[in-house]
Amino acid sequence: MEGSEPDGRFPKAKRLLNAGDYSRVFDQADAKASHKYLLLLARQNSGAEHRLGLVIAKKNVRLAVQRNRIKRIAREFFRTLPASEPSLDVVLLTRRGIDQLDNAELSTILQQQWQKLGRHFPKPEPETSRDR
Repeated sequence: MEGSEPDGRFPKAKRLLNAGDYSRVFDQADAKASHKYLLLLARQNSGAEHRLGLVIAKKNVRLAVQRNRIKRIAREFFRTLPASEPSLDVVLLTRRGIDQLDNAELSTILQQQWQKLGRHFPKPEPETSRDR
């Protein structure tokens, strides 16, 4: 897969890095997917890859070990998305109680909410050669 690191790292090109990146998604979100435990906000970007920003408040998830586990699962889910998905900037906001979910439940919720978001954006056309 292009853009994924062979050692499993989450490269900077796939992250929202500064306040301006987050503000653009918060202020101009094209779609949102809401769940009892999380909220995904998305905005189409002009880049070739989707990018992820995480907002995991200590108020909602008290223990650092739980915040880190949620981040790890979210990044892994996002890192393994197929390249055929639309290019989006996504912010994941957590809500109270998310730390009570096990890894499988959290992954399932992320998958469901991603599919919900996908309905708002057209899939990019696969590149084919028409020179036949």
